[in-house]
Amino acid sequence: MFVKISEQSSLYNDLEKKSIHELLEDINTEDQKVAIAVQRAIPQIEKLVTQIVPRMKQGGRIFYMGAGTSGRLGVLDASEIPPTFGMPNTFVIGLIAGGDTALRNPVENAEDDTERGWKELLEHNITDKDTVIGIAASGTTPYVIGALHKARQQGILTGCITSNPNSPMAAESDVPIEMIVGPEYVTGSSRMKSGTGQKMILNMISTSVMIQLGRVKGNKMVNMQLSNKKLIDRGTRMIIEELDLEYEQAKALLLMHGSVKKAVDAYKAK
Repeated sequence: MFVKISEQSSLYNDLEKKSIHELLEDINTEDQKVAIAVQRAIPQIEKLVTQIVPRMKQGGRIFYMGAGTSGRLGVLDASEIPPTFGMPNTFVIGLIAGGDTALRNPVENAEDDTERGWKELLEHNITDKDTVIGIAASGTTPYVIGALHKARQQGILTGCITSNPNSPMAAESDVPIEMIVGPEYVTGSSRMKSGTGQKMILNMISTSVMIQLGRVKGNKMVNMQLSNKKLIDRGTRMIIEELDLEYEQAKALLLMHGSVKKAVDAYKAK
């Protein structure tokens, strides 16, 4: 029988009687378990990333799919790819049950629609070069499971991030990532440890993929978008470090070419 560890009763009782200090200490104690759970899932994460990279080199995309907190975290990670790595927003796409409205407000029954997720993937003209990653602490979200099931039928690579072993969502995934963080501090509140772990794993997936695709040089975000003064300054200092130029010369070079990588390549090609 499938047991939802993420829904089991908290290890702590009488929370309303605790002091603020006790609450914070307890939450932090539980949060320390998350990194260990993620570490144990590295073999699964590695297996998924290893299969994603060659697909993306052929023009494939990553689709994150989730509801509620899980959906929001997928959209968040996807939205960070263009500014951080200079990739178009069409390469990593976050889909959330209920659409953009659900980013701020719950959309009633949206996650219970088993057909909607696949329809949304079809609207994006999904192909067998793409990857669909379901995100659900419970591992039982119909919106996600329905999409994974159809995607897998079409020979599309599927993965998932869940906080429960042997879930229905994992059964529809070629590479299930099972991150077992245990019961939440507030019983069933998967926005806590499960959400934290999901964020960590999404960071790991997208960052390692982008590095493998050549979007980082050394340890620098050489393809980041120059969307504010802070990032222009950061890019300028990267060029100074790489080419040993004066600040204003480096800044002018950066603004002329639009990215650190293009500026450095152009300067070296002279």
